[in-house]
Amino acid sequence: MKNKTRLVQLIHPSQGRKIALVQEPNLTLLKNYNSVYQLALAAIDYNQKLRELIQQSLSEEKLDYDSIYQGNSEWKLLPSFDHPESPFSCMVSGTGLTHHNSALNRQMMHSQAEEKPTDSLIMYEMGVKGGNPEPGEIGVQAEWFYKGNGSVLRAHGEKLQIPFFGDDGGEEPEIAGVYIIDIEGNPFRIGLTIGNEFSDHVMEKKNYLYLAPSKIRTCSIGPELVIDADFESYTGEVSVSRKGETVWSSKINTGQQNMCHNLANLEFHHFKYDSHRIPFQSHVHFYGADAFSFGNKILLEEGDKMTVAWEGMGRALVNYLEIEKEKNPQVIKKL
Repeated sequence: MKNKTRLVQLIHPSQGRKIALVQEPNLTLLKNYNSVYQLALAAIDYNQKLRELIQQSLSEEKLDYDSIYQGNSEWKLLPSFDHPESPFSCMVSGTGLTHHNSALNRQMMHSQAEEKPTDSLIMYEMGVKGGNPEPGEIGVQAEWFYKGNGSVLRAHGEKLQIPFFGDDGGEEPEIAGVYIIDIEGNPFRIGLTIGNEFSDHVMEKKNYLYLAPSKIRTCSIGPELVIDADFESYTGEVSVSRKGETVWSSKINTGQQNMCHNLANLEFHHFKYDSHRIPFQSHVHFYGADAFSFGNKILLEEGDKMTVAWEGMGRALVNYLEIEKEKNPQVIKKL
């Protein structure tokens, strides 16, 4: 399917936040709404399809997409979705072990004897057997992890950081779903976006119980949010370049045809918790990776460029690696 309805979020030093429809080679600004979050709430309130509301809200003002995408404009791209008023009201999370290659990488990380399957491989096989339930049935739950609140989200062109306490940082090329909860606690999927989930694989390799802290890192989504995308099958490419030279690249696949869980099952298990259905909450949820450079023993360095591209998901997402150089441990004060 050709996905035509693609939005970006932008900010300007004097005009503030805006959203725009991608109409290559331009961006057409929308009237009345300054965030995808606000637009989605309006569509819910009006009981209107999001695509219709977008078309009704188009302005006459167009921007040159190339200059903004390349960072040569006063307009700056924001993450393709967020909670514009409070990062604490945005949950960033994901599901792992949804792709065969991710399970094999975990197996190699933690296996002491190759012939013995690890818990990671066992969980993947559970997904193979029970991750695609029929409509109305409940399947086996996938691995779930928390990445942080909306403050961890970064935009296209921004840096992803290895903190001073981290052991490493590596790209994870994914697609993420973005969601909003209405006033009655009902989840709505707004669309899909390219994501770089970015994790500390060296920390995770020490012990699989370190998975949780290895995930609490910055991550990126964007530059575009695709409103009318399905999640059947996607192909793409991920690469890492250093000083202009490609040091690693790989073809990648995702979508429920390439995974052991279907989308309905992932969404059910994420939103079954009452605390994940708080009115006006927003969610960014990563669906899992097919390949990453750490699996090929690549360790990223300061300034490395990470590029994730999925066919049908708009322009590629590019980020750069930053290593926090100064140790800054928090001092806990007693009241």
